[in-house]
Amino acid sequence: MSIVGEHTSACDEEHHALVDPGSSRSPSGSWGVRLGSGLIVLGLLALLAAIEGQQEGRVVLGLVGFGAIACGAAGTFVAVWSQRFAASNNHGVFFRSAQSQGIVAWALAVGMTGFYVILYWFPERLERMTHLLDPVATLLAGRAADHWFLYGFVYTIAVLVFGLRMLVKHRGNPYQLWRTASLMAFQLGFAFLLPHLMELARQPEFYFTYFWPLKWSYVFPSGVSELRGHPGGLGVFLLVWSAVASLVATPVLTYYFGKRWYCSWVCGCGGLAETLGDPLRHLSSKSSTAWRIERVSIYAVLGFIVLTTALVWTHASGHAPWLGGAGRRLSDWYGFFIGSVFSGVVGVGFYPLLGSRVWCRFGCPMAAVMGLQQRLWSRFRITTNGGQCISCGNCSTYCEMGIDVRAYAQKGENIVRASCVGCGVCSAVCPRGVLNLENGRTHGDRMVGHQGPWTRLLAEPPFKSTDAERPQHRKRHS
Repeated sequence: MSIVGEHTSACDEEHHALVDPGSSRSPSGSWGVRLGSGLIVLGLLALLAAIEGQQEGRVVLGLVGFGAIACGAAGTFVAVWSQRFAASNNHGVFFRSAQSQGIVAWALAVGMTGFYVILYWFPERLERMTHLLDPVATLLAGRAADHWFLYGFVYTIAVLVFGLRMLVKHRGNPYQLWRTASLMAFQLGFAFLLPHLMELARQPEFYFTYFWPLKWSYVFPSGVSELRGHPGGLGVFLLVWSAVASLVATPVLTYYFGKRWYCSWVCGCGGLAETLGDPLRHLSSKSSTAWRIERVSIYAVLGFIVLTTALVWTHASGHAPWLGGAGRRLSDWYGFFIGSVFSGVVGVGFYPLLGSRVWCRFGCPMAAVMGLQQRLWSRFRITTNGGQCISCGNCSTYCEMGIDVRAYAQKGENIVRASCVGCGVCSAVCPRGVLNLENGRTHGDRMVGHQGPWTRLLAEPPFKSTDAERPQHRKRHS
């Protein structure tokens, strides 16, 4: 049978709609899955023994435990997904407790949230686990490991292992393969190895893929002074890099490619969401209430960091010394409530309950800035072929940003939304090829009847599925 024939059969919506999800053969009994699961169990036991043990070889035992868990998970993913042809065949995902807000999901959420709480506010509880990585930290950074090194190590392993899952799952989709490989490379190279190698060379620890307003500390007076005071001129180069990345590269790249160039190809937060969070992407709320909260919260966070940055610089200039207390207080609040609680505890800890892009959708100020640029004048859009849409709902279900993609597809409208990160999964899971990610010649040819970006922005909200009955929408989009 030809490849096309296999793909058509795997995506046959009528066939799969009539099959009991529990009746199809599951790969859970394959030798690859058994071997992978066994390695995970052995790795957990080794890691637990290393944490609780007192023997000299506990560090080696701990590293073996980390390696066994990673290899076991990777082997399990390869064994499972190599037996499935189409990424659009999701195999009863809503019937699994871990992926349908069941008891397992709640247990995972409590565990992940607890880890972040301990990491941020009780790092001494992780001291024994942290020192298992001392040889790795000494090799990369020339120092003993701390709790942030442990976090970066675990974070990177998660992106790499679950990234491999994405590569096998979407092995027939070049776009998904390239962007997943990009996320894995940026996380390993630029977000983990390079900053620590700079430490090893007695240079400032610097993350090249994070810019203001997401990495606000780089442009605060204290951060600027620290970089400027670094000998050798590298600090000045890093300041110039940050300024050019924020003020030049970001708007230019967003104009040509939309916010996907960063959110789905570079960003570490997006990297974790697209890899570790992929099995949970369908949990994002598609309700109008969630969309209204999103519009308020993400721009409120952006306004918060803009105000804080302005206050601390006004105080540093010496023209308004009385603003010093207010600036420091806002900075502390932002670091606690936004930098720790929102982006960490809620943004990642709530993956099993609210989906994988809670932080990116409701709080990330970088996403807010690029979202405005994408909405108003970017060339990026998702085109739809409404005549081919069968209203299966896969696209809306698996949109991690909560966009009702099907409503646009049914109307044959291009999708131009500030929140869209251009991950392309809506297109990947569509059984009929209705959706395509494209860059137009200009920003003005994205929508039929387009009257300019500000007219569109100030018009009524982009319609949800319930808007199909509204005459004003039929008139505007006809």
